[in-house]
Amino acid sequence: MPASPQLASIQAEMAELDALILDNLRSDVLVIAELGRHIVAGGGKRLRPALALLAGNALGAPRDELVRLAAVVEFIHTATLLHDDVVDNSALRRGRITANALWGNAASVLTGDFLYSRAFQLMVELGRLDVLRILADTTNCIAEGEVMQLMLSHQSDIDEATHMEVVRRKTAVLFAAAIECACLLGGASAEDAHALAAYGEQLGVAFQLADDCLDYTATATELGKEPGDDLAEGKYTLPLIHALREAPAARRDALVARIERGGREAWPEAQALIAETGGIPYTARRAEEAAARAASIADGFPAGPARSALIDLAAYAAQRKY
Repeated sequence: MPASPQLASIQAEMAELDALILDNLRSDVLVIAELGRHIVAGGGKRLRPALALLAGNALGAPRDELVRLAAVVEFIHTATLLHDDVVDNSALRRGRITANALWGNAASVLTGDFLYSRAFQLMVELGRLDVLRILADTTNCIAEGEVMQLMLSHQSDIDEATHMEVVRRKTAVLFAAAIECACLLGGASAEDAHALAAYGEQLGVAFQLADDCLDYTATATELGKEPGDDLAEGKYTLPLIHALREAPAARRDALVARIERGGREAWPEAQALIAETGGIPYTARRAEEAAARAASIADGFPAGPARSALIDLAAYAAQRKY
């Protein structure tokens, strides 16, 4: 999370969130408790639950309901990380050995399922059918995005619009749901909550496009994983999509052939082509545009520390360096 004085307003709730998460990771099945604690203790920015807390605070949502919602959002996100690491055969996340590398793929997938089901138990405890419906639809959309990304891997003809739809489904919808549900808990009408949720969607887009840039520009220490993992997995993200669109046909075909052979042998050539065609500045501009849209939508929240923090987070999402 960025070092922003406005975020001090939710530090107490974030501490309550951590306690609630740990309490709900308890299980008689030892590996579930151990594996769940491992990935949660791995840190991360906790950006999605922070959004729920900030939006809910801005509208005066009940604190206990808001913290429970934040835990639901974090459990859904954590479950997707467990499943992602299995699909991608990842060995590192946030600089730590992944759960699948330590406990195996089967245990990781099933623990991800446990976290999904725990999230839905917490949703039921909220007693809000409108919130349950949004989060159920969101979880389904994320799963569709995961499958969509898998089916598009190694497809060099993916265009920008298709990639942006994957970004929306895989990443942005959970940001939006965190905002929308928090607004409903704060007494907003369904129409107003949905309108403010667009802040979360645009923030999620900015966040993911910044990730697309970092995979080509950051160091292993900054990323917490090896740079070029997306390329090695056959994922065509926006910097590369832009580069292939702008490159001469012969150069494009040669690079695609090298990428399709697998491994990391195409990494230097991909970096060079992205640099020559301005793939990083182009993607960064798209991230900044989304962040600007998010900041504009944030003006719809009541004035106060929470709204200021939401505006700060929009700038952070597009400009972060790790």
